[in-house]
Amino acid sequence: MPPVPEARRIRLRGHVQGVGFRPFVYRLATEHGLSGYVQNQLGEVEVVAAGPAESVNDFIDGLVDEAPPLSSPSLVEVTETRVPATSEFRIIDSLADADAQVFVPPDYFMCEECRRELGDPADRRHAYPFINCTQCGPRYTLIETLPYDRLNTSMTGFPLCPDCEAEYLDPNDRRFHAEPVACAACGPRLAFERVGQETIAATADALAAAVAAIRAGEIVAIKGIGGYHLLCDALDEQAVARLRQRKQRPAKPLAVMFPVAGDDGLDVARRYADIDAVTAHAARGPVRPIVLAARRADCGLAKGIAPGLGEIGVFLPYSPLHQLLLDALDGPVVATSGNISGEPVLTDNDEALRRLAPVADAFLQHDRPIVRPADDPVFRRIAGAMRPLRIGRGCAPRELTLPWRLAAPTLAVGGHMKGTLALAWERRVVVSPHIGEMDSPRSLDVFEQVAADLQSLYGVQAERIVCDAHPGYTTHRWARRQDLPVEEVWHHEAHASALAAEIDRPGEWLVFAWDGVGLGRDGTLWGGEAFVGRGGAWRRFASLRPLRLPGGDKAGREPWRSAAALHWECDASWQAVPDRDGLARTAWQKHINCQTTSAAGRLFDAAAAIVCDFPVASFEAEGPMMLEALCRTRRDAIDLPLDAGDDGILRSDWQPLLRMLDDASLTPAQRAETFHASMAGAILVQARAARTRHGVDRVGLCGGVFQNRFLVEQAIAMLEADGFDVHLPALLPANDAALSFGQAAQLAAREANKNG
Repeated sequence: MPPVPEARRIRLRGHVQGVGFRPFVYRLATEHGLSGYVQNQLGEVEVVAAGPAESVNDFIDGLVDEAPPLSSPSLVEVTETRVPATSEFRIIDSLADADAQVFVPPDYFMCEECRRELGDPADRRHAYPFINCTQCGPRYTLIETLPYDRLNTSMTGFPLCPDCEAEYLDPNDRRFHAEPVACAACGPRLAFERVGQETIAATADALAAAVAAIRAGEIVAIKGIGGYHLLCDALDEQAVARLRQRKQRPAKPLAVMFPVAGDDGLDVARRYADIDAVTAHAARGPVRPIVLAARRADCGLAKGIAPGLGEIGVFLPYSPLHQLLLDALDGPVVATSGNISGEPVLTDNDEALRRLAPVADAFLQHDRPIVRPADDPVFRRIAGAMRPLRIGRGCAPRELTLPWRLAAPTLAVGGHMKGTLALAWERRVVVSPHIGEMDSPRSLDVFEQVAADLQSLYGVQAERIVCDAHPGYTTHRWARRQDLPVEEVWHHEAHASALAAEIDRPGEWLVFAWDGVGLGRDGTLWGGEAFVGRGGAWRRFASLRPLRLPGGDKAGREPWRSAAALHWECDASWQAVPDRDGLARTAWQKHINCQTTSAAGRLFDAAAAIVCDFPVASFEAEGPMMLEALCRTRRDAIDLPLDAGDDGILRSDWQPLLRMLDDASLTPAQRAETFHASMAGAILVQARAARTRHGVDRVGLCGGVFQNRFLVEQAIAMLEADGFDVHLPALLPANDAALSFGQAAQLAAREANKNG
């Protein structure tokens, strides 16, 4: 007798949208001879499978064990159900009104199968710049609403041709319900434009024109997946200099995209950069980020790529358009964000033509709308692991889980620099891609769009807002204008809670939050803080000796002001001070426009101004980056005294560093190395004091200063040798991009503590 069929209803959650999960379930069920169906239900997948018990059980195991590479399913529930009347297994239409357990997929890099087809003259998608399948291609930047079906994306304006439709409807085809699927007959097309000249509208000709322009030393703005890039020949000194001059970006490093070559694709990149195994793994991984790698001594790239620095930003083509460009050019190109400095990357054809016209000689456009921007992510190897400096295309929206449950859906709006925002509800937090600096109208426009989009896509309406306590931040002022309750979180407590929530360990922490500046509880600008406690209940334990910064906010871009303040605080003179008329000194003496700060970032600014003769910065942290680039050897630290102030806070005194920094008999490298060692030593001394007083031996390092590898690795080595358990962020940047997550975490922890 044949076995009696059994039926199971299976619910799965996780990364199961936009990753070819339904056709995978269909094929798996067919292999096991089962009947039933699979259905998308707004972030969940429901499966009914019927057949012999052994086959059903094997099928259930395979749903997780054999899932597609881009997916990450988890079983939520398996229950008995009726055996369906049909003997077939079907994929049925998505259910649009289910409870939202949504996962919005990021944009994926081109998979190997599509790359092979792209280069195959016999394939009908040969050299088609928008080739994709269920395992690759844009997602976040083209989804307009959920469920993730073609009609809900920016591909709705491209009706499928018969060949593409046949693939789209075939459950056995890897393009089954690949929503961006298209070909040259029915999909997006390229166009090459120059102001005042006739547009080249044929895709192949437009691509060839862009390649010719770059070879001729021109700058071409190219519309990609999440926005525009500005491309030029990375070997051409004059082209790079023109790009810098036109974009008014005199020194900030420029990322370089390299052609794919060799077993891991990095053979060309290795001619210019020393790429270790950890960095190589990230560079060729599914995110395809920009990775920082040491510049080779014989590097032939234009010197203007990263002036004064020892690392360059390396990345590989991640879209078919970039692949075709780099294959044709057969050499490295600068590929920097197509934006106005500090703003989000541009996405609209007409706006890009208008706003990038002073920079670009020509434009390679396409007609697939970009719904929302996603800039390239940036990673750096620090303490043996790749850590994000910026999240974006390919790794964001980034979802994290809170250790504490929120009382109500919350929109966390982050800080002022390196802006992100986060939508948080229950224990879920979704962090947006990098938005940019929040001091321009376009940044605010994109911020508002992303805030609305996250709530719409996830089906979660925020009932309150949490923001930084600084009343001058754009995000704070925006929050106060909304018709929702507002909660405030102190800047550095958000940093600490972001780290504690990501790592999620029981017990108390000692967290160092070192960055530029952020408003502290006493009304001064903090930035060199050590907190003891846990999320929602941080206690300031230690800090750095404060100083008054002449010129207020100007000090962030004029490091000489921090250097001068160090000297004036110690009643010393600095011969190199640019304050020739004495106005800054007079203002400092009279406490006019002088903010008091304990920020570690300003100490690094001061050291850079003194050691590197670097009075004015063209971008944030330029001086500290140059200072770190000098460092090669670990030196003995200068002991910095640690004493308690009237408020009971321990403070490390930086004054013993001043004579060494001014000592011209030492090389710049010696002074930079000693400075880093001494700052790492101060961390160890503070950690020992916290262990003695509070019994804590778990240490966290967060804030933008801890993107400095030379500092971090020394501090970790010292701390671990002394028996401390040390942690760094890995899922979000250590810098202000993590503030939105930290604000949500701090608020949730406060509520959890209040409720017992």
